Amino acid sequence: MSQSPAWGDTICMGRQQGDPAGETPEGSEDPELLPKPLKGQKSTICPDCGKSFGNSSHLARHRRTHTGEKPYTCPECGKSYRQDSHLAQHRRSHTGERPYTCGECGRSFGHSSDLAQHRRSHTGERPYTCGECGRSFGHSSDLAQHRRVHTGEKPFPCPQCGKRFAQSSKVAQHQRFHTGERPFGCPDCGKAFRLSADLLRHRRAHPGEKPYGCAECGKRFVESSHLIRHQRTHMGERPYRCPQCGKGFNQSSNLLQHQRTHRGERPYVCGDCGKAFGVSSALLQHRRTHTGERPYRCPQCGKSFSVSSNSNIHRRTHTGLKPYACADCGKAFSRSSALLQHQSTHTGERPYRCSHCGKGFGQKAAMAQHQRTHLGQEPTGVIPLGDWGASQSQREEEEEEGDEAGSKESAGLG
Repeated sequence: MSQSPAWGDTICMGRQQGDPAGETPEGSEDPELLPKPLKGQKSTICPDCGKSFGNSSHLARHRRTHTGEKPYTCPECGKSYRQDSHLAQHRRSHTGERPYTCGECGRSFGHSSDLAQHRRSHTGERPYTCGECGRSFGHSSDLAQHRRVHTGEKPFPCPQCGKRFAQSSKVAQHQRFHTGERPFGCPDCGKAFRLSADLLRHRRAHPGEKPYGCAECGKRFVESSHLIRHQRTHMGERPYRCPQCGKGFNQSSNLLQHQRTHRGERPYVCGDCGKAFGVSSALLQHRRTHTGERPYRCPQCGKSFSVSSNSNIHRRTHTGLKPYACADCGKAFSRSSALLQHQSTHTGERPYRCSHCGKGFGQKAAMAQHQRTHLGQEPTGVIPLGDWGASQSQREEEEEEGDEAGSKESAGLG
């Protein structure tokens, strides 16, 4: 009685995993599972590796793993396979055929192995266990990803900056920092985000779900960590210090951005003019100089701004709010940067140094005036009479815009 050729195909189909284009290594078949040769039938042995097979068809299929031969070609796209069963599976990707249906939920699949994996979502079976920590997974690919936590392997590099990741999906997310892409838009206000998790956090703010309020100024926040970070602006606290120059920051992310100025890194490049920036938010703001977009509008006077922080500061000219008070003398300011400059009058700190002679100044404007003397220009310390008519609020607004530009410059954004 002749051996049924369907037997070998059944074994192959059972071992097929995941991608229909994937190849099952024939050399991994266990000889114990193969039928014994019939009486009078000689066992066949692979001359390349010495592995023996029960019949010549199994040997012929196995030898393709050594020769690389792929005789079965898809007429649709030209992709080739070592086994006709693999070609049959692949062709379903063109026809859309899904012959394997889950009895629990009715979902259909193109491959029996995909159905077997899906069934584990109903049974809770997790057959793939990590040998390091014992954690179990429903899919072998999930276990492979998890093992990188123990090995530290990061096989997926960013083509722009070379940063490496353990998962390919993390590379795609990271690349949005280079491109400025923000695919997750809020349906309520239109604000866009790079990550879906950021959009979910943002949407909590629309129904008024901001349980954490600042005792100083009343501003409310979605998360307690945001409140803690905000409170540092009132206290003038800057716990994150640069090890190179000693400059302090109230957020660790701002310190990381600042450190790029020492390394000269500017990974975010404008596609229109080629200008490079140290942080992605600066690239996003810069792009508005090309588009003319000013999305932040004052509800009182209609004035619009390209940066949300400038809009918030401007609104205080209408309300008169000065939430940043000096702990030493009680003087209040509408901007945290103005408070920090004022505090240097109490501490004697002179953080702004002239690049020509090294002289220190408590305020950036004073340093700018001093630097004019090196350029052979007259200092502009005396304000012409015509300028006294400008309102204090207008001058504060102009100063803030200068501070914004200066802070971006110091972060390597210019």
